[in-house]
Parts: sequence; structure tokens; C-alpha cells
Amino acid sequence: MTSLRSQVDAATATLDEGGVPTPRIDAVLLAAHTLGCDRGEVERQMILATEPDEGFADRFTALVRERAARVPLQHLTGTAPFRRLELHVGPGVFVPRPETEQAVDHVLAALVGIEAPLVVDLCTGSGALALAVADEAVAAKVTAVELSDLALAWAARNIETTGLPVTLVAADATTDPATVPELDDLVGLVDVVVSNPPYVPVGMVPLDPEVAEHDPEIALYGGSDDGLRIPLAVAAAAARLLRPGGLLVMEHADSQGQSLPRALAASGDWVDVADHADLTGRPRTTTATRA
Repeated sequence: MTSLRSQVDAATATLDEGGVPTPRIDAVLLAAHTLGCDRGEVERQMILATEPDEGFADRFTALVRERAARVPLQHLTGTAPFRRLELHVGPGVFVPRPETEQAVDHVLAALVGIEAPLVVDLCTGSGALALAVADEAVAAKVTAVELSDLALAWAARNIETTGLPVTLVAADATTDPATVPELDDLVGLVDVVVSNPPYVPVGMVPLDPEVAEHDPEIALYGGSDDGLRIPLAVAAAAARLLRPGGLLVMEHADSQGQSLPRALAASGDWVDVADHADLTGRPRTTTATRA
């Protein structure tokens, strides 16, 4: 039998050869998934030179082989961390990324001092933003809107497993919310609308194979050469939902740090439009106040 450490070392080398950006971390997380434990327990067992049972090597090697082929780690483990939550994800839904977590910070800051805030997440996908807000702003009434049947199923599962009070609405986030029965009573009353809409310019192929080959196109492409057609339609729906002075928080591509704020400001619906960089210094999130 071979020690856990040597198997993780070999997996790290395989993932590195496959171009996986974080080969060691992924190898450890795949080992943890295979063993049914957390990352810390894997590190402990490696220090102790533990030898896993005979079935471990086959299961682990199969997962490593798929990850080296750039199948997303989250599809292999079935979960993705987001803020304080562990969400279920898989084929058919966009995998939430760490850079999206900062959108929640903007939402929480805007809710300070509001007794029973109303928050709507347009294009919710797995439900990540809506659930994180409900988890960290317990007084908020959160509604999540999604069009894709597959994504709706993942969001519903995450709402059920977390037990968080999020209302899930099956609707097109680019349509007038006054025409959606579940949203009509929110028009003009919402304190914050948050959205991570499809924004990749049409014709542009994402660099990461995990995104290009596995994230659903409906969650990626923004419907125009500049990628802004869908985000701007979502922003128009948000303007209908928000009360005067309410806040829009929208993620965008790093190439849209000037074009999205400029387009929002030109629409006449928004004031105090500002863009914010992510932790890597890239433009990532636009905030705008309803005029």
C-alpha cells in the first residue's frame, strides 16, 4: 500500500502537468472528498503517514484524472464554498467564484440601519448571492430570480439544504418586474438589487477551460459584442424594483470597468455610479444609486 502523502504528491504532479492553477490545493480537496473528511484531516493523515484503504487509490485517481482534464473541481466534489456557505453545484449551473463574494459586502453595507430590508438577486444561478445575504443579514427579506430550469433546481436545493429564508422566482430577470406576479408587489420598494448577470462578450471564449467548457452558456454570454446587452436589461429591471435611493450592485467582466458605469450613468436611472476592483486589483463590481 502507498501512503496518502505519496498519492497526494503524485496527484499534485498530474494536476500541475494538466495546467490546473492550484494543483496542490485541488489534490488535497479531492483526497478529502474521497475520504469523506475535511482538508485539515487530510493534512493530519499525511503528517502521520497514514495509508488509506485499498479502494481509495482507484477512486482518487479517477477524480484526479478528470480534474487534470479541467473538469471543474466543484463538479467533482458537488459543492462550492461561498462566504460562510457550502453550496451544491454541478452541470447546468454557474459555479460561484471567490471574486463574487465582494458583491455581498456592498449589499451588507447598504443595509446598515434598515430595519427590515428588501433585497432581490437577479440571475441568481445557484442562489449564492441571495443565500449569502440571507445568511449574513438575518432581518432581510430576500428574493432570488432565475430563468434556467437547471439553475433553478440547484438554487432550490441550496435553499432547502441551508434552510435560509429565500423566495425563489422562476422568471426572466431582463423583463419588467411589474409583469411578473411574484415580483409585482416589490416594484419601487426594494432596498438593494444584486446581480451577477451573463456578461461575457459574444464571440469571446473564456480562457479557463473550466468556464468555457463546463459553465452553461446562458450564464456566461451577455448578448452583444460588448457583453452589456443583458446586464443593461437587468439594470433596467432593477431600476423598476428599487426605491429612490436604493442600490444596484452588479458584477461585470474586468474589461467593462468603464463601459458599464458609463452606460448606467447615461441611462438617467442612476446617480453615484462607481466601480470597484476585486482583491486582484481588476475592475469587478459596479454600484449605482437609483435616481
